[in-house]
Amino acid sequence: MLLSRFLPRTEFDSYEDFKENYRVNVPEDFNFGFDVVEAWAKADSEKLALVWCNDDDEEKKLTFADINRLSNQTANYFKSIGIRKGTVVMLILRRRWEYWVCATALHKIGAILIPGSLQLAKKDLIYRGNSAGIHTILCVNDPYVLEQVEAAEKEIPSIQNKIIVAGEKDGWRTYSEEIKAFPETFERPTGAEATRADETFLVYFTSGTTGNPKMVQHNHAHPLGHIVTAKYWQQVQENKLHMSVSDSGWAKFGWGKIYGQWICGAVIFCYDMKKFVPTKLLQKIQDYRLTTFCAPPTMYRFMLQEDVASYDLSSVENFATAGEPLNPEVFNQWKKLTGKEIREGFGQTEGSVLVANFPWIKPKPGSTGKPAPLYDIHLLTEDGKTALPHEQGSLTICNLSRYYPTGLFTGYYKNPEMSEEVLGSGEYCPHDVFQPDEDGYYWFVGRNDDVIKCSGYRIGPFEVESALIAHPAVIECAITAAPDPIRGNVVKATIVLARGYKPSDALTRELQDFVKKNTAPYKYPRIIEYVDELPKTLGGKIKRAMIRKENYKN
Repeated sequence: MLLSRFLPRTEFDSYEDFKENYRVNVPEDFNFGFDVVEAWAKADSEKLALVWCNDDDEEKKLTFADINRLSNQTANYFKSIGIRKGTVVMLILRRRWEYWVCATALHKIGAILIPGSLQLAKKDLIYRGNSAGIHTILCVNDPYVLEQVEAAEKEIPSIQNKIIVAGEKDGWRTYSEEIKAFPETFERPTGAEATRADETFLVYFTSGTTGNPKMVQHNHAHPLGHIVTAKYWQQVQENKLHMSVSDSGWAKFGWGKIYGQWICGAVIFCYDMKKFVPTKLLQKIQDYRLTTFCAPPTMYRFMLQEDVASYDLSSVENFATAGEPLNPEVFNQWKKLTGKEIREGFGQTEGSVLVANFPWIKPKPGSTGKPAPLYDIHLLTEDGKTALPHEQGSLTICNLSRYYPTGLFTGYYKNPEMSEEVLGSGEYCPHDVFQPDEDGYYWFVGRNDDVIKCSGYRIGPFEVESALIAHPAVIECAITAAPDPIRGNVVKATIVLARGYKPSDALTRELQDFVKKNTAPYKYPRIIEYVDELPKTLGGKIKRAMIRKENYKN
């Protein structure tokens, strides 16, 4: 019902039809809190929005009317403590159901939301607090989080309020108690307090793999860019349960647990897990009869270490993945056990889904799919030409000066110089290398700075990782360059072994021979190191720069 307000067409006959004719109408005053949450609440007071559960056997079901009412109370409360349009607020709420309420309230007010991870330490909070000018911070009742905030707040002069959610603590405002005093109605702001679609409403801090995290700035139209993410890649269905596995501190949450999904009228299923246990996640998928599901490739790999066939996953009509490339072996094993393909998607904190396996596309194991509509995407070689089939090129979004895509970030918050440097040319290049095939599918090679140059060859880490993952001894691995006096660089594999395997010279030789047989022999890893776990950013991405350090050991 809501989709027709924003899409002139919702159904397409082919990928070509979709790519050519998909359009989004963006109202000048679009506000997610009012034009989606409140709109659904008014249309159907019983329409389910969220099913939430945790490891303590708690469960909560909220309709859009519930979210609308509670977010109105919360918005009135927030205004009483000085939060206005443009005020910067950080939420560190894990996967608590209150996140959806508080985010909706902030969007209604026009405040700027910054999601935060539970793993942020004192120094991380100080950097973020002072870079963004954070006014208020809401935290889940987690001892580590509260301790880090209390240690950091004296060095963040902009902080005026710290609020605890799902608990109470001396020196903190108590969210659940304080909102009770406020009315359940909140009128849409007018005049100077009204929001416009082109104004900032959300700032993500990037993972910071190569330096200090950047502040990625999105406007109020950004949720409309995620219609493609939700409806045409994850393939969510109205009134059916959808689960994306992500903590609320990351852009993956915005990709899969709120914006596009609610515009499409899907029901968000949230399992607020304390830690990822593959068998528990499989049990939730079975017990709640999910219709669509999305998780990072790493989670699929770990679930495949369990007896997947013993769980009834037949309710799931579409499996999806993003965050890291999906190895063909994982794709093939999952299809063998469930009968369903995993549809990979690719994107960034800076945008919505850029490349994906859409409904009209038959997934090829190992391929990311084809470019999304709205974006004018090309693969450009080092000399600026369009890459030919099997030729490597950097993914580039072109013609921004002619048409700026709905969903793409609008710059870096409080950093106009960097924004101009990255976007001012009229092109945006995320520095990810792909190669196309004859059918127009894109195949991920690696980040520009991760591609290995060895004896004149350019070796993409993903193809070597995919070869290694196919061996039963390897559950996870990272391929990086190691300096070599003769070849310049050689391929190095850092490997996490599956249960039942132990490091040995014999296993190293076996893995090297296995790679030689499963990809071009020159790509085999001349160096193999075994670790208990790979170093990762707070967002779960592998820290390849750390692994490239000669003496890395975990």
